[in-house]
Amino acid sequence: MRIDKFLWSIRFYKTRSIATEEIKKNRVSIGESTVKSSKEVKEGDVIKIRKNQIDYKIKVIQIPKSRIGAKLVPLHIKDVTDKEQYELLKMRKMSQDYYRIKGEGRPTKKDRRDMDDYVGNDVAGDFTDWDDFFGETGDDPEEKED
Repeated sequence: MRIDKFLWSIRFYKTRSIATEEIKKNRVSIGESTVKSSKEVKEGDVIKIRKNQIDYKIKVIQIPKSRIGAKLVPLHIKDVTDKEQYELLKMRKMSQDYYRIKGEGRPTKKDRRDMDDYVGNDVAGDFTDWDDFFGETGDDPEEKED
């Protein structure tokens, strides 16, 4: 089986075209040499894949006939990735800021809802007299000059 089809069939990549692109970018190798998409995969091969800034290593146990379910993947490959690589991935995920920094930009809709829940009331719901809200008292300084 071709390596691009193999990586797609064991669900390492979502589509076969993504697998082909990654192979073209030299992120996939068998042994120590980079490969082309047409390279045939054999049982016993150790495939090195660079994905999410870590180096995965998988050993081919069996070649699937076509794309397989996620529960069947361990029957076809064995993960021999170094534990340090997974620790690197874990540390990177923990260190990333998934939320915007305080004071940077306007609040999102979720932020506004969270603030309203924290305060416990709707800001716009408190005002029934809009003239008082906008500070209009009915006395217009231009009318007094006449």
